[in-house]
Amino acid sequence: MRQHKVQGQRNLHPHLDTFKMLCGGKKSYFAAAVCIITLTSTVTLSYLRLQRLSHLPKIIQEGSRCRGKITNSTITALKDNKTFIISPYFDDRESKVTRVIGIVHHEDVKQLYCWFCCQPDGKIYVSKAKIDVHSDRFGFPYGAADIVCLEPENCDPTHVSLHQSPHGNTDQLPRFEIRNRKAETFSLDFTVCISAMFGNYNNVLQFIQSVEMYKILGVQKVVIYKNNCSHVMEKVLTFYVEEGTVEIIPWPINSHLKVSSQWHFTQDGTHIGYYGQITALNDCIYRNMRRSKFVVLSDADEIILPLKHPDWKTMMSSLQEENPGTGVFLFENHIFPETVSTPVFNISSWNTVPGVNILQHVHREPDRKDVINPKKMIIDPRKVIQTSVHSVLRAFGKSVNVPMDVALIYHCRVPLQGNLPRESLIRDTTLWRYNSSLIMNVNKVLKQTVL
Repeated sequence: MRQHKVQGQRNLHPHLDTFKMLCGGKKSYFAAAVCIITLTSTVTLSYLRLQRLSHLPKIIQEGSRCRGKITNSTITALKDNKTFIISPYFDDRESKVTRVIGIVHHEDVKQLYCWFCCQPDGKIYVSKAKIDVHSDRFGFPYGAADIVCLEPENCDPTHVSLHQSPHGNTDQLPRFEIRNRKAETFSLDFTVCISAMFGNYNNVLQFIQSVEMYKILGVQKVVIYKNNCSHVMEKVLTFYVEEGTVEIIPWPINSHLKVSSQWHFTQDGTHIGYYGQITALNDCIYRNMRRSKFVVLSDADEIILPLKHPDWKTMMSSLQEENPGTGVFLFENHIFPETVSTPVFNISSWNTVPGVNILQHVHREPDRKDVINPKKMIIDPRKVIQTSVHSVLRAFGKSVNVPMDVALIYHCRVPLQGNLPRESLIRDTTLWRYNSSLIMNVNKVLKQTVL
C-alpha cells in the first residue's frame, strides 16, 4: 500500500508544478479561480488514480494449488448471507474483468474481493471488487448487482472465489467457473429468456403454443429460470429439454430470500421482487452473449408478432439495416384479454389440456389515454451491460422503438381494461397467419406429452 501512495504522490508532482506557476505571483480574481479549478482537478485525478490502484490485483501467495470446492449451484450464498452469487463471466469489452452476476443487500454489502488462482505457477491474486447494485430495485432491500473485478494482466483465470476480506484461506471458499472465457462462433440466431417460472405454473397449452410460435418465428433456444411448476408442465419441459429447444436453469431463490410475486415493494417483509426476475434476465444475457446473435427478453405469455415480415430473422435484418449501431429493439406490448374469445379453432383434444388456447383470443385492448404501453426487447447481447425488464440500464449501442406497423407483442392474459365491452376492443387476427403450422406442431407435442 505504501508503494501505491508513493506512486500516487509522484503522479501529483506535474500538477503541483502547474499549480505553482499559476498561483505563484498573480493576484486577481481570475488567477484565484484558475488556481481553485486546477487544484480541484489535481485532487480529483489523483483520487481516481489511487482508487484504480486499490482495485488492481495483488499477489498474496505463490506456489499454491488452486483449492476450494467448485460449486455448480445456480444461487450460492456467501458466508455473510447477504450476498448471493449467480455466475461469473469474463468481460473484455471495456477492460479485462470478471463480472459476477449476483444479488446483494443494497446497504449492508460494502466490500467484496475476488480471489483468482493462476495455474501453473499457483499464484493467488486478490482484486477488490466494484459492487454496482442495479438502479431498478423498486424499493426492495435486495437487488441485482454486478460485482466487477479487474483480472491479473498475465493470467486468464478459469475460476474465481469471492470473500469479504483480502485475507483468509482459499480452501474454505467456494470456487466458481468463469464463463465466456473462450470466444465462440454464434451457434444460435435467437434465444428467448423466460424468467422466472413460479407459482406451480400450469398454463400448459399456452406455453406449448408460445414455444411452437417461437420456433416458427426462428428461435433455436428457450432458456427458463425455473422455480417450480405443475407435474404436467414438468413433463412438457422434459420433452423440450430432450428435443434440445429448452434449457432449464434451476432458480431456488425462495430457499435464500423472502420473495415477492409483485414487482414493487409493499412493506410486507419480502426481500426481492418478482422472484428475482431482473437478476435472472441479466444472467441470461451474459450466459448467451457468446453463443446467440440475438437474445429476446420476454414472458411465456408474450409473442413478438411481425406484421411486415414472415419471421424474426428477416425482420431483424431489415431493422438493423435501417438502424445501424443499434443494440436494443423495443416492441410495444398489447393485451389480448383471455376473457374475450372467438368460437373458432375449438379443437376438442385441446380442451383437456390446462391453459389458454391463444388462437381463440384475437381482440386487443385499445391504447389508454396518457398510459404508455410497456415494452419488451430483442437485443444484441454484446452491446448490453445491464438490463431491467422493459428497457436496458446500460448499453454500448442505441435503443430503438419499433413501430407498431412493423411488429407488436401479442400478450394473452387477464384484461387490464376489464370493463370495456367487446365492441370497444380491436379485432386483430395477425396470429392466424400461422394457424396451420401452429396447430400441427402443437398436436405433435401434445401427443408425446400430455395426451
